[in-house]
Amino acid sequence: MRALIQRVRHASVVVEGETVGQIQQGFLVFLGVTESDTDAEMELLADKMLKLRIFPDADGKTNCSLMDVEGSLLIISQFTLCADCRKGTRPSFSNAASPQEANRLYEAFVARCRERVAHVDTGVFGAHMDVSLENDGPFTIWLDTDDLKKPRNH
Repeated sequence: MRALIQRVRHASVVVEGETVGQIQQGFLVFLGVTESDTDAEMELLADKMLKLRIFPDADGKTNCSLMDVEGSLLIISQFTLCADCRKGTRPSFSNAASPQEANRLYEAFVARCRERVAHVDTGVFGAHMDVSLENDGPFTIWLDTDDLKKPRNH
């Protein structure tokens, strides 16, 4: 499972001309689900993301988590994060989860986040979405559960 996380001042998502989700300070999360992902990866990714200390404290150091600053989440499903671009110039999406399984894990990820964060909005799974944001920093983090499971080299 992969997440592109952007610390934002505000973000919104529009589907067919209607705003379906919007937040103020928090994370805009693009979430991709691969065919090998399970509930274990979903839990690992959600828990890691929610504990990331990338908001400034009173001294300006990045010591605060999303929950510390009472931030919000806007979670957007994005299967294109599963692109394999190693061969040729046209991305392959063959390692993306089936739409049914991807939606199940996406909804489970959202539910897990809602257990800990007061304001969680989403896009519409499988829809064409227009996403707007003001990146704060800019501060963008890439999390991949395959990488999170590897031992850390010092």
